[in-house]
Amino acid sequence: MAYTTIKKPSDYFNTKLYTGNGSTNAITGVGFQPDFIWNKQRNGTYDHYLFNSLSGTGKYMKSNTTGSEGTNSDTVTSFDSDGFTLGNAAGNNGSGNTMASWNWKAGTTGSGTTTGSGTGKAYSYSVNTTAGFSIVKYKGNGTAGHTIPHHLGSAPTFRISKILSNSGDNWTVYSETLGNTKELNLNTVDAVGTTTNYWNSTSPNATNFTLGTNGIANGNDVDIISYNFAPKTGYSKFGSYVGNGNADGTFVYTGFKPAWVMVKNANNSSADWTMFDVKRNTYNIMDKRLRANLSNAEDAPLGFIDFTSNGFKWRTDSFAVNGDGNNHVFMAFADEPLIGDNPATAR
Repeated sequence: MAYTTIKKPSDYFNTKLYTGNGSTNAITGVGFQPDFIWNKQRNGTYDHYLFNSLSGTGKYMKSNTTGSEGTNSDTVTSFDSDGFTLGNAAGNNGSGNTMASWNWKAGTTGSGTTTGSGTGKAYSYSVNTTAGFSIVKYKGNGTAGHTIPHHLGSAPTFRISKILSNSGDNWTVYSETLGNTKELNLNTVDAVGTTTNYWNSTSPNATNFTLGTNGIANGNDVDIISYNFAPKTGYSKFGSYVGNGNADGTFVYTGFKPAWVMVKNANNSSADWTMFDVKRNTYNIMDKRLRANLSNAEDAPLGFIDFTSNGFKWRTDSFAVNGDGNNHVFMAFADEPLIGDNPATAR
């Protein structure tokens, strides 16, 4: 059996750096039509902007706020075969602004009616089973045991979701390694919380994820977007590790050379969601970071992280990513697989 079915990870996830021009701007070189676009200004403090093809052009959310889905026809004006086109909105395309864009491919679309307890509700989806990624837009029904098809064909181990219509509600994050009674908030530094009514104390299976009665996850007739990730050998990994609080930090095995990593110290209520990628950091030690819960510009703390041929290693004692004895959750996507037709080499 092949080590991985994904010989070229950038066919499904890719980071694109660009500079805003304050006018129409066609961003090319992504390598595919992205269905999930996450943009952040590097040299200033505009918010993170998240777009998806189910919501459509001009619709966005912000990972660092509790705001509802916004509309601005001058943000993403089209999802293109090799990237996307922007209007003149300053947060994504201000003249001279340096930008990072992280892009994921889904692509196969459909719709249906949710299942499980309570009244079935309409949902739509875009999925790529090869890459283990789906976007699902559904209506809650307020009933414990409401099940939402995710169409991945295997259980997602990481989910990020947000109510579209309600301002003031947090982003919710499910991580299998924390368990089905735990949740994190993407827009805050809060430590992991315990809840039994978000996921109904039930882990996702190969077909559905299950919801409890909490309005953030399952409010009756409330529209919710869910980004669902199932791990794929040689391409993606979602998990956790324990920090050692030392500048000679913890090594985390992924089975590939990472292209992008996001980490949160789940036990610390002051730790940001810290993000690194190989396009902004072209050599080790990598120190150019952005933070998903903050609008802050890119900064560069002394030292920080190495991306290796088979994982990543911390070069810092920072509590945010390497807190001594603390559990840290992470998402990682590959630049190159460890073995196969195009094996990874050391940086």
